[in-house]
Amino acid sequence: MKKITTLLLVCFCIANVQAQLLWKVSGNGLSQPSYIMGTHHLAPLSIKDKIAGMQQALDATTQVYGELDMSGMMKPETMQMMQKLMVTQTDTTFQSLFTPEEYEGINKFCKENLMFDIAMMPKLKPAFISNNMLVVLYMKNIGGFNPQEQLDTYFQNQALTAGKKVGGLETYAFQFDMLYNGTSLQRQAELLLCLYNNQQKYIGMTKELTDLYMAQDLAGMLKLNEAKEGNQCDALPGEDEAMIDNRNKNWATQLPAIMQAAPTFVAVGALHLPGEHGLLNLLKQKGYTVEAVK
Repeated sequence: MKKITTLLLVCFCIANVQAQLLWKVSGNGLSQPSYIMGTHHLAPLSIKDKIAGMQQALDATTQVYGELDMSGMMKPETMQMMQKLMVTQTDTTFQSLFTPEEYEGINKFCKENLMFDIAMMPKLKPAFISNNMLVVLYMKNIGGFNPQEQLDTYFQNQALTAGKKVGGLETYAFQFDMLYNGTSLQRQAELLLCLYNNQQKYIGMTKELTDLYMAQDLAGMLKLNEAKEGNQCDALPGEDEAMIDNRNKNWATQLPAIMQAAPTFVAVGALHLPGEHGLLNLLKQKGYTVEAVK
């Protein structure tokens, strides 16, 4: 599993930071508070009923921002963009990145679990399969997850139903480029093999990560993702920064104007919140009061 941030800042090692997903942001010139909620794509939607103050926070805000504006996901132009970026524009084929045995095994997995033959898409990038393999494995081995019911979409649908504005901190172009062009094809192949060759381990780690999320244990989630294997499956220098830290900095730059314009409910991946370079600490450094909602 890609390790996605740095060591916890000492000031976060207090009880209410250890187990909290919803945060209130106030002060620094804001006339009304905004809220930041950590989400997790594999968590059952039922978690929303266990988060103190969540509905009140949604009701008190007039706009919802996520990593993306999810309403654009199924638009033809979005799908065309993804389809273009998920295949290589060079002469390199998927098969050429693996040994014959590796290719045969991965293709067998795709036929049985993803319902397609890689031979039909010979220039597919390995990252596409990695992004789907773990979700499929999780759904087959761990119950309680419905991909049609995710917190990110839930919050935005709630806002649209109430006639509120919905926005995204990033564009689809940025996220697709990060997923499919953020690392070389050779590195994508290496990470796919890490997942394929260690399926049970990653199922267990993902189950543990989800359990920690359901316990609202941000520090535990962060610690799990920081664990090192001492092999090629560990994040290389710069990979953590590109996936988490640099995005946090960008969001922390955008959010002051967004929150100043209107009280905002922000829902982003939970692992973007804690740590020295986490979004909560970055907002504190800008002068905001950031406190757990009880």
